[in-house]
Amino acid sequence: MRAPSATSPMGGRRAVLRGLAAATLVSCTLVRAQERPEKPKLSIAVGGRTTVYYLPLTIADQLGFFAHEGLEVDLQDHAGGGLALQSLLQGRADVAAGGFEHTILLRQRGVNCRAFALLGRAPQLVFGVSTRALPEFRDPSQLKGRRVGISAPDSSTHWFARLVLARAGLAATDVEYVGVGTSTAAVMALREGRIDAIASIDPVISMLEFRGEIRVLADTRSPRGTQELYGGPMPGGCIYAPQVFVVRYPQTVQALTNAAVRALKWLQTAGPSDIVRAVPESYMYGDRAIYLASLEKARAALCPDGLMTEEAVATAHRVVAQYYSGSAPVRPQAPGATYTNDFARRAKLKFQVA
Repeated sequence: MRAPSATSPMGGRRAVLRGLAAATLVSCTLVRAQERPEKPKLSIAVGGRTTVYYLPLTIADQLGFFAHEGLEVDLQDHAGGGLALQSLLQGRADVAAGGFEHTILLRQRGVNCRAFALLGRAPQLVFGVSTRALPEFRDPSQLKGRRVGISAPDSSTHWFARLVLARAGLAATDVEYVGVGTSTAAVMALREGRIDAIASIDPVISMLEFRGEIRVLADTRSPRGTQELYGGPMPGGCIYAPQVFVVRYPQTVQALTNAAVRALKWLQTAGPSDIVRAVPESYMYGDRAIYLASLEKARAALCPDGLMTEEAVATAHRVVAQYYSGSAPVRPQAPGATYTNDFARRAKLKFQVA
């Protein structure tokens, strides 16, 4: 049987179909090329990589979500968010992860940075007083002249400690702030009496709580505790970058957001056994049970979809203006200039996050 010629009806249809298939293939190839990250190799400065605060980034890294998006990510580990911020500003990191307050304070100082993926819908910060140093503790005024452990200067733990003490009528100069990081070094600093109180995050706080070594004064590991302290919802950790980076590398930012949102979705249903398999053993500081317990306390604080709410942003701007700014701001408040939900919305749609 002779094959139909190109001029026959059947041959014409086949030629058209072949042409459509080729056009579709070219179109898909172009789309994939356009969606590739412009900067596939990049670094993220993190203020405490082993903490529950940054668990979504750990999951994205360990489960290959970054790699799936075409990214090769170096998670730089720093003792606190302030040091991670310095790494970003000094050009040693492309992107940073830390408290949303960083973007507000930076803008007031004339530096444009924008958050594009929210990791925590509550700060997860806790302020505790050493039961050994102050066994008869009754009032925050007793902390005057004492040493308060924070992760690092100009970090979220630093600002949080100042806020808690200011609410108690203490000035920033009434105590001495000591940088102790967010690992077991912070635990040892309190146990050895080098600090009398601590502002930190999990699993450090849970390790101290478990042994009855601290009395908790303020706890923002839940939306309820956050509401009580701040008078409204307060965002926690986020991924942020200079505005010029967001504009210049939109596909890279989208890829980072996709990986983060996918990790947040995974964490919504992950059980203890899933966490143990995914998280490096060294992150649990030798006590898997306490690490898992600390994660359960923080679950409600994890953002499910990477999206920031306008109400939370408004709370953050109000708190920064009232407690953190110090000097008069260089620029007026502009909440819309400190974050964008555009990338998280696309990621949420891609992964069908509830």
